[in-house]
Amino acid sequence: MLVPSLEPNETQKLLIERKYGMFIHFGINTFNDTEWSNGKLPVESYNPTAIDAENWIRNAYMAGMNYVILITKHHDGFCLWDTDTTDYCVNHSSNKTDVVKAVSEACKKYGMKLGLYYSLWDRHEKCYKDDKAYVEYMLKHLEELTDGRYGDICEVWFDGGWDKKNDDWGIPELYALIKKNQPHCAVGVNTTIGKFNKKGSPSKWYQPKHYRKNMPMHYFPSDFRLYDPFITKKNDPKIYMHNGKQYYLPFEMTLCIRNMRNWFWDPKYTQDKLLTTDFIVESYKHLIGQQNNMIINVAPNINGRQEDSDMVPILEAAKQLGIYREPLEF
Repeated sequence: MLVPSLEPNETQKLLIERKYGMFIHFGINTFNDTEWSNGKLPVESYNPTAIDAENWIRNAYMAGMNYVILITKHHDGFCLWDTDTTDYCVNHSSNKTDVVKAVSEACKKYGMKLGLYYSLWDRHEKCYKDDKAYVEYMLKHLEELTDGRYGDICEVWFDGGWDKKNDDWGIPELYALIKKNQPHCAVGVNTTIGKFNKKGSPSKWYQPKHYRKNMPMHYFPSDFRLYDPFITKKNDPKIYMHNGKQYYLPFEMTLCIRNMRNWFWDPKYTQDKLLTTDFIVESYKHLIGQQNNMIINVAPNINGRQEDSDMVPILEAAKQLGIYREPLEF
């Protein structure tokens, strides 16, 4: 369990040391020209011609990144790994590749750390409205994802917590299971900090630039703060409150290489505006200088590859920052 502290613990130190990573949004939405879907898209619509996980991880490696965060299940409920818990998964599609396994193997090859995104909100699963049953469903998923079959998991990135009261998610149970399987895995929940009404819904969202020391933690336990796709102010506080006790929480900024919030690939994806090299460099220096982290989303397309043009400003930024790596020869 998370212990009150004014200094980073061992898990948080490891997170801070990772510094810079890549978000990878890929799933059924990729094939349906949408960012969010309602869990009713036909499983057959997920139809990648290939899963070139090595392309994704090689790009992250060359960019000087140290870890990736892979989507395992978005709000639509579609699972990207080999699971028997649902028929809404890769097992029942035309391409049965276990994407988590493919990425895990590529990470091992390139010496990269693997983190996993998992949406609490699930718009497909039938037991979702039964809180107890749904927590058990999530525990089965997280057991599969963190029991070691995919190697070491450095981070679990929870999302979608706004759809229920925070107490309905069983976050302490989810946290305890992850820590049992992966003791130094950092666990965070999106929109970690802020004021919420008595029903558990947000009454006002607080962007990181508005954070003040000792603001309340809404989701507990959490090892770090999340609120995509916003950046912190110059004097970012690290101490937040839960039940009258203070906790140290670093921040992880998440943003997209195109249009800041363009998470999944779509047919017009390459027409959208890219982040500039200068913005990436400035954001990196700002965040890493505060002992915070930064991840950039680069979305694979329907052929299971990332767009070469996405990597142009990222690789140029890496060269300017002195973190660029030459591609490995195997």
